[in-house]
Amino acid sequence: MKKFKLLLIGLLLSTSFTMFAQQTVKGVVKEKTTGIALPGVSVVIKGTSKGSQTDFDGNFILEKVNTGNTLVFRYLGYADKEIVIGSNFNLTVELEESFEQLNEIVVVGYGTTTVRDATGSVEAISEKEFTKGNIVTPENLLSGRVAGVNITTSGAPGSGSQIRIRGGSSLNASNDPLIVIDGLPLSGVNLSSINPSDIESFSVLKDASATAIYGSRGANGVIIITTKKGRKEYSLDYDYQMGFGEINNRVNVFDGNAFRDLIAQQRPDKVGLLGTANTNWQDEIYQKSVSTQHNLTARGQIFGAIPTRLSIGFAGIEGNLLTSQFDRATVSLSMNPSFFDNHFKIALNYNRAFEDNRFADSGQVNAALRYDPSQPVYDSTSPFGGFYQHLTRTPGGILVQNGTRNPVAALLQNNNTSNVFRQYGNLKLEYNFHFLPELTITANAGFDKSTAKGFVLSPLNSPSNYTDLFVGNDSGYTNNVLNESFDAYFTYVKTFDKLKADVMAGYSYQSFDGSGNNTGNTRNPTDAGTTTYVNTPVALVGFLARANLTYNDKYLLTLNYRRDGTSRFGPENRWGNFGGAALAWRMSDEEFLKDSKVISELKLRASYGLNGQQDGIQGDLYLDRYRFGNQNSQYLFDGSPIQSTIPSPRSNLKWENTATVELGVDFGLYDNKITGSINAFQKNSTDLLATVAVPDVANFTNRVTQNIGDLQVNGLEFTINSDIIKTADLNWNLNFNATYLNREIIDLGDSGDIDVGGISGGTGRFAQLYREGYAPNSFYVFKQLYNTAGQPIEGAYADLNGDGILNTSDKYLKGNPQADVTFGFQSSIDYKNFDIAFNLRASVGNYIYNNVNSSSAQYDLLLDNAVLGNIPTSVLNTNFNTTADVIASDIYLENGSFLRMDNITLGYTFDRPIKKFASNSIRLWAGMQNVFTLTNYSGLDPEVFDGIDNTTYPRPRTFLLGANIKF
Repeated sequence: MKKFKLLLIGLLLSTSFTMFAQQTVKGVVKEKTTGIALPGVSVVIKGTSKGSQTDFDGNFILEKVNTGNTLVFRYLGYADKEIVIGSNFNLTVELEESFEQLNEIVVVGYGTTTVRDATGSVEAISEKEFTKGNIVTPENLLSGRVAGVNITTSGAPGSGSQIRIRGGSSLNASNDPLIVIDGLPLSGVNLSSINPSDIESFSVLKDASATAIYGSRGANGVIIITTKKGRKEYSLDYDYQMGFGEINNRVNVFDGNAFRDLIAQQRPDKVGLLGTANTNWQDEIYQKSVSTQHNLTARGQIFGAIPTRLSIGFAGIEGNLLTSQFDRATVSLSMNPSFFDNHFKIALNYNRAFEDNRFADSGQVNAALRYDPSQPVYDSTSPFGGFYQHLTRTPGGILVQNGTRNPVAALLQNNNTSNVFRQYGNLKLEYNFHFLPELTITANAGFDKSTAKGFVLSPLNSPSNYTDLFVGNDSGYTNNVLNESFDAYFTYVKTFDKLKADVMAGYSYQSFDGSGNNTGNTRNPTDAGTTTYVNTPVALVGFLARANLTYNDKYLLTLNYRRDGTSRFGPENRWGNFGGAALAWRMSDEEFLKDSKVISELKLRASYGLNGQQDGIQGDLYLDRYRFGNQNSQYLFDGSPIQSTIPSPRSNLKWENTATVELGVDFGLYDNKITGSINAFQKNSTDLLATVAVPDVANFTNRVTQNIGDLQVNGLEFTINSDIIKTADLNWNLNFNATYLNREIIDLGDSGDIDVGGISGGTGRFAQLYREGYAPNSFYVFKQLYNTAGQPIEGAYADLNGDGILNTSDKYLKGNPQADVTFGFQSSIDYKNFDIAFNLRASVGNYIYNNVNSSSAQYDLLLDNAVLGNIPTSVLNTNFNTTADVIASDIYLENGSFLRMDNITLGYTFDRPIKKFASNSIRLWAGMQNVFTLTNYSGLDPEVFDGIDNTTYPRPRTFLLGANIKF
């Protein structure tokens, strides 16, 4: 009996131990229909923050799991699955696609929608779709990825980019899109202080029905940036990247020996100015660069209830022009708890960025082309810090004032630095009423504050500041900018039988303020000293409303309205009304397509909207400006000089308006394995804000800002995405997009033609024109004549108007900087643990004015004032002598079409290399940025700002190595 009791107690104890013991659960997660393993599936013990995720092959391990615990499996696009742990600790889990979750969430103005329910032209790009490579600033994550979006970035480290959505909508006012980060509208598009690794997704709003909710700021499109947020599951990620950059291309100029021969031939009287060196000044001003980026991110739940994300980033980007450097340190904190059964949600985002810049004067690129290659870089007898400089030949020679200065000395002896401290963030409160769950109130307050301090230092013996005294330079500046915003709005969502209504109404306020000072050169007694300025604050106020109506889950209607007011305009024109409407028909849900094996999604869209524009105006006050005349500003009346006050009109300025009409089709084929869209649109901008000429004696300036004319943009966009292969071991997908744009000036009012596109090679020279019936910035040139041998005749141009007189009336318009068609192509391939991705872009039909050749490739310029100067070897093709006669020739206008591979990366992922941790991985990768460019353009790079190439900072080719470590 005693033995039986002992046996019974032992069985009970062992059973209890089995029931409550902590076990290690492992298994594999697959897609139910195909059996393909799913990587990155979240596996969490229900009711806790403890969890793991599947590796590349769909495997997971979760330690210390109690029998009776429930595991929750979550994966985007699939229905959640819960499994109660019993006696089976080796699981095979199959997830099914969820129609509702398959619709990717798209962030739109003051809310969200889904790809399925979007009625406007909206494109969402998530982290897995970002452009890869040497990404220093966030906008380049989108490069080539979105139809209608063109991003041009110089080679300077940390430099901003020119972003154009559908070509812009204005002439002289801003063509930059509105950038919104976590609900905070930014001022401008300089995103250099934002760490790209903190970004979760982009939403690009392109048509007016989507952007109208932003009213006066949506005419050029809207890019909404959503940053990464906290989550319950704990994770620690470390990303490292190193880059090695080099500029390989050079503008072809004469080397030392060829230059000596050329001088002996063309300017034998100046042979005595030649040296004996053979210096490649372009090689001397460029350097190989080494850059690094570090990003450390921790996620998890703190205090048991607050999902939190903290990231720290460091970037040290060395430029390829001597002394150029960009360093950035960032800290980002995100906390997003919810309370009262998710009825009350808080989202706090706070970011700090510290930027240290040393700017290299890109003007020295031109100086390197011009500087005498027969002279050395250094001269031990030079009073200018040991650098060779051109001196007069008088006893104890002095610096030649008007000659080009040694570009290496100009870079090394000048220290132009800036330190920027920027902090920005927002607090968003969202309450879903308990007594009326259909109603939600949201309040979002944000700020963006930056302080910049800059210094320019050069030694006493720096020739760049030499006059008749060795004074050097010690000057500086400070700049303070504050952007504050507040939004509050109600959202009401309710389903009435077959009708779903989503209605929003609210208020928006934003203000911009700034101040600063400029310190004169303290080493120069003739300098004016310190000046202080305070900008007039600019305020924007908006009242907004939107209604999304869906009937029978097939017919969709979106209505937007916004009334905006700005302090930039006078009381009579201060307020503007903007809005839009969009219709969509989900045709694939109709009975005749519902069971189609080919068409899985087909949605037709139509929209119309009106946006405004008030940026790009010189100054901030709407008041007229009056200037008193003086002896230097007079006009004659009856032969006598009159000093008068003449207003610069501002109070009559009003909103520039842009109306857009669009037709679109969204499609999915073969169970959405192929998806895409086609959009056709027309934008008409009226009351254009432009700086135009005024009649003589009408003002003390010859150009003032006025509302004039109309601009029309027609376009067609095509996008296709496809998972070409999707198996357990191999996944291959691609994205292809194409955009056709045609911009045309319809009306310029009474102003007539407007010269734009200033060029070097003389004073007051322009290469572009605004003219009715043509694209903005079309090139305005003479038609070059050639002899019977096919050689261009210097100064000989076609008399196009046939009046026998050659003047500007014989110029004609040819081409413009904007491409007719642009293409983007991205592809990624995952094979087991290997991955490869690349990105291609192409531009067709854009023209470039080669201002390097037009301003330098003439024999007369061998004499750079009193010294010798180098010139491009392209002069041998023309044998032109004088810049003045040839600078406007169409011989310098070149087709700038190109095909460029922006980047390619190859990686390998080690799954769970550290066995003691349930989930960890290490991905090692290598890549190349700016891989190749195919073009017929003769200059350094066919991708230039606004179509005029005057040797801006060139783009390097960069070799990359990196590691991504996850725990």
